[in-house]
Amino acid sequence: MGHLFSISLLTLGIDQFTKYLIYYVLDLESIRRMVVIPTILNFHLAWNEGINFGLFGGGGELTRYIWIALALVIVACFYIYAFKQEKNWVMFLSIGLITGGALGNTIDRIIYGAVMDYLNITCCGIKNPYSFNVADTAIFFGLGLLLFFGNKHSKSN
Repeated sequence: MGHLFSISLLTLGIDQFTKYLIYYVLDLESIRRMVVIPTILNFHLAWNEGINFGLFGGGGELTRYIWIALALVIVACFYIYAFKQEKNWVMFLSIGLITGGALGNTIDRIIYGAVMDYLNITCCGIKNPYSFNVADTAIFFGLGLLLFFGNKHSKSN
């Protein structure tokens, strides 16, 4: 379980460090948008009060506390699930990414009242209106690993 917590803390740390750099060092709050790689990658600050793509946002303080509580329950459930499973590297990596990302976004909700999103990817002339962050990316890849490879590396009984 130590590896799981290490991956979770590393993911959380990278997420919060990048958000610190974006918000305080680059001062993206003032400039709002920065082109990093033309036509591909922008930093575009957005505050997400809901879940993915802002769904169920705008409900005020009560909704904020519901999302915080729900995220903490989900993180606890993932840790319990991991504790009950046979230990393998895919499980540690995937659940560590998921829980670290969830905790990173939860810290944003506690500190700022909303999740700080800042990565915006565009391609092929299509402008993407949505931003995301390192935590969202970690959750996405962690769930993908768990869904596609989670059972393939377990030992048989």
